[in-house]
Amino acid sequence: MAPLSRRELLLSASALCALPVFAASDDRGILITRVQAEKLRTGTLPEAVRANIRAALQAGPWSVTSERPEHVSAGLNDYYSEGPYWWPDPKNPGGPYIRKDGQRNPGRFQANRKALGDMCTAVLSLGIGAYLAGDAACGPRASLILRTWFVDPKTRMNPNLEYGQAVRGINTGRGTGLIDTVSLIHAAQGIWLLEQAGAVEPAVLEGVRRWYADFLKWMTTSKKGLDEKKSGNNHATWWTAQVAAYATLTGDEAVKKMAWEQYRGYLVPGEIQPDGSCPREEARTNSLGYSNMNLDAFSVLCRIAQTNGAELWSYRTGKGIGVATSFQYLLPYVLHPETWKKQQISKFSPDGAGWPGLGGVGLHSEALLAGYKALPRSASVWPQWMELVVGLG
Repeated sequence: MAPLSRRELLLSASALCALPVFAASDDRGILITRVQAEKLRTGTLPEAVRANIRAALQAGPWSVTSERPEHVSAGLNDYYSEGPYWWPDPKNPGGPYIRKDGQRNPGRFQANRKALGDMCTAVLSLGIGAYLAGDAACGPRASLILRTWFVDPKTRMNPNLEYGQAVRGINTGRGTGLIDTVSLIHAAQGIWLLEQAGAVEPAVLEGVRRWYADFLKWMTTSKKGLDEKKSGNNHATWWTAQVAAYATLTGDEAVKKMAWEQYRGYLVPGEIQPDGSCPREEARTNSLGYSNMNLDAFSVLCRIAQTNGAELWSYRTGKGIGVATSFQYLLPYVLHPETWKKQQISKFSPDGAGWPGLGGVGLHSEALLAGYKALPRSASVWPQWMELVVGLG
């Protein structure tokens, strides 16, 4: 992709100068504080982490404009995806799609979602490379990737998800689509690390932060965003975790406070039973996978709150319901998936589960930490980052 011309750079800089300057993210770095980040700098990075850094230096940039769906009228810069569990109706070819829970339709449009995930993975890897490994090549590569996805008007993604997880014949987008953007938390973490390393062009960094602020506003005010907020399952938990991460990156104290209130007043009492089970997840055809996914969201949210000086780990309702009970409930099944008796139509792999580690640290639980250490570990960058964070204690 060609770099921006001098005129385009000047116009972008002028536009950014007209925007309010966001407060620096200071010492609050999504899953870690600045003090903790300094501690990580003194350690040796595992070779698997370095391999991901090398891969990121050769990858991208990506843009939602590169591949477009042919069957919808979404704009060139609009992110578009289709619900994974929706299929053509054999009884009504050409009619509205029908739902098959847990069965992914390989023919759906996936290009934008894959590009988003790959971009976020690369940004986190480059952030780790710039800050923890001191690799000077990471900053310019990250600046190119970030400018392409978030800033350049020709290639940027519009900061909304109006066309996320559409269903053919039924709608052009749903609040459910916000589950697609969970990986933007990974990018936010990478952006903070890049910022701490002084590795990103200031105009690009400001443009990226503006994008996150606009996306956060859409999440918290649009109908689709508010639908997701009140979805009552892992989607609501991940909505709140995303809101907390993006508010941390942009310095939005009011939205962070709202996220903590959402956790105490809605998520915990609405999703978790006294025995620790989450019925909305257990009703799914991949019930163990979704239960695990929900606890990952809870743990990320609690960790972000902890970074911001708020205590959510130990919170319990008047009935004694808390996330710690859910961790205790699910851990034996994650360690031994064969003992799970509810429906799980796809093979469950625990190698990406971070909640036993984050929960073990947050709750000072040796049992959770021992469980985390016993799990296999994915070679992808987010679980690797999680392992570095858990290792801080």
